[in-house]
Amino acid sequence: MEPQRIVTFLPSATELIYSLGADDKLFGVTHECNYPSDAKTKPQVISSVFDPASMSSKQIDDKICQLMTGGKEIYNLNKENLLNAKPDLIISQNICEVCSAHTEHVKIAVEMLEKKPEVYTMDPHDVDEILVSIRDISKMIGKEKEGNELIDSLSKRLEFVKSKTFEKKPKVVAIEWMDPFFTSGHWIPEMIETAGGENLISTEKMPSRKMQLKEIKEANPDIIVMMPCGFDVKRTVYEYKKVLAENPEWNELKAVKENNVYAVDANSYFSKPSLRTITGIEVLANIFHPDVFGDLQLSEDSFMKIN
Repeated sequence: MEPQRIVTFLPSATELIYSLGADDKLFGVTHECNYPSDAKTKPQVISSVFDPASMSSKQIDDKICQLMTGGKEIYNLNKENLLNAKPDLIISQNICEVCSAHTEHVKIAVEMLEKKPEVYTMDPHDVDEILVSIRDISKMIGKEKEGNELIDSLSKRLEFVKSKTFEKKPKVVAIEWMDPFFTSGHWIPEMIETAGGENLISTEKMPSRKMQLKEIKEANPDIIVMMPCGFDVKRTVYEYKKVLAENPEWNELKAVKENNVYAVDANSYFSKPSLRTITGIEVLANIFHPDVFGDLQLSEDSFMKIN
């Protein structure tokens, strides 16, 4: 029997439910589910234990380390909203316990519920696995036709980017956090390579990790893409100017001297594996090869060069 009452524990699942036209079955979301905007009207079953909006990168990192070292939760489960949602399907993730509510939260949620829901864990580490998760969920909720149409549309856009060949590919470093530095892992290296860049430092399908400025200097990238987890372009540029703009060692990097540092809307296109990951690849393609991909229809606030 198809689920009639869905609760999502991560924004990319919420986006997918809306894209499949099943939002009438969505009875609970997280505090981070803000796309499409109607998702903000749904009851929140997950919220953060602290508000990162007014905190610096360093303060956010310190807070998360403090909570995790002390064995404390980063997210709160709203018991009342969960019980009212009466879910027969919970969609969760198992990639990162910092980015979204994790498998452990699902176990707690299931224990609270008298009628035990089905649980689907989204765990994609590359683009193919993102498409598989779309197929799985669309089939599960009785929207297989819509899911296939969505996969077909995304695949065509992907193939268009892949069909282009380049004599020279720029060497690229993507940075997931500025203070301290973190590499961009999981699906990001594949996104860079698909978009016509040569990915440096990070490893495909592997988690992000701390790195030193020395590593970036040794890699000597042509282009640096700043994509702090959960940040949009405006927040990224603000943080960059506070943290790195006056750093003499940073300013010696070739990409910085040649004015090839970009801020992207990580929150929309890079921080989570979703439908809009394909848009993220198009954003990178436009940055790396504007002469080839300059005509792609992209949102004005999807990226900007940091001067």
